[in-house]
Amino acid sequence: MAILHVAQLNFLPAPEDLAPSQVLEQWHSLVDIAEVVASSGTRVSVIQAAAREDLITRNGIDYHFIDIRGLEVAKNRGRRFASLLADIKADVLHAHGLGFVEDASAVSQRLPQLPIVIQDHADRPPRWWRRPQWRRWYAAISGVAFTAPELARPFTRAGLFGPHTRLFAIPESSSRFTMGSRADARAQTGLRGDPCVLWVGHLSPGKDPLTVLDGVARAAMRLPGLQLWCAFGSAPLLDEVQARIARDPRLAGRVHLLGKVTHAHVETLMRAADLFVAGSLAESCGYVVLEALACGVTPVVTDIPAFRALIGGSRVGHLWPCGDAAQLAETLVDAAASWPPREQVRAHFDAALSFAAVGRRWADAYAQIHDDRRRRTA
Repeated sequence: MAILHVAQLNFLPAPEDLAPSQVLEQWHSLVDIAEVVASSGTRVSVIQAAAREDLITRNGIDYHFIDIRGLEVAKNRGRRFASLLADIKADVLHAHGLGFVEDASAVSQRLPQLPIVIQDHADRPPRWWRRPQWRRWYAAISGVAFTAPELARPFTRAGLFGPHTRLFAIPESSSRFTMGSRADARAQTGLRGDPCVLWVGHLSPGKDPLTVLDGVARAAMRLPGLQLWCAFGSAPLLDEVQARIARDPRLAGRVHLLGKVTHAHVETLMRAADLFVAGSLAESCGYVVLEALACGVTPVVTDIPAFRALIGGSRVGHLWPCGDAAQLAETLVDAAASWPPREQVRAHFDAALSFAAVGRRWADAYAQIHDDRRRRTA
């Protein structure tokens, strides 16, 4: 079978104050998703909307930075992208973001034979009065990929996708983290606990840190050695979190707010932990759960579609109902009683979530929509 040439197109413009090389360094998912696909043997090119023209080649992947300044109308941007897609002879277009379907449709107007698959990145359906127009745009799309099938339901219930649009369940990305040595990681970070529990995420309502603290407080009565370590970026709930810790003797001295840490340090923290906890109410994927699994850490996370898809029926993690502190406490106690060997957790990651595993899923998706388009054209 001939090797397909897939072009991944990111319509979201890169920040004007970043050089193209800096974009590749800071936008990890742009590179990771490209290299995930390339790991399957698929030829990959990346097209990035930008404020300057450039071409960078890394690990066999061409990154085309396209200047779209002045192209205020989707039709004009579509013409510019389509010209490059035709020049590089792409077989399939992998577009990022369901919210950019107007731009994807504009590309299809210029290249009607090019099959297009759009990848979800926490997108939401449009308001009801905009949906007729969006249905016309989605009619040009051959496939849509979500981390979990359930995440497609708001779109399918709204009737946004055409009758021939294929839906794929593919994790949003993967992780480069590795297990490393737990003893070394604890020596480097100072993390301790029995169990040693890690949180990585914003202190925001959508991540529900207050319910996690309530659950930890309840669990601590049966797990006196439990220590919770919290690394976070933005923190709109920081005052509430600090107040909650200060007024509860079950939490004071047990919860450690680490603040913002580098991405590299997150890997070391993951390696040091026994359990990873998350209280997210919704996620399109959950990159930190991917990272925890890559490091061999047992996740104790909310029972939402994305997390269910990542953990699967693997028995390497625990799910608890959103907002239910009592059930979180029970789940932490169960997880602390017997968590799987780190090698077992990593084996699940390698089999289902690694670059190679996710790359195979993408290769299969591309082949399906390419064959569909070829049959319909014939």
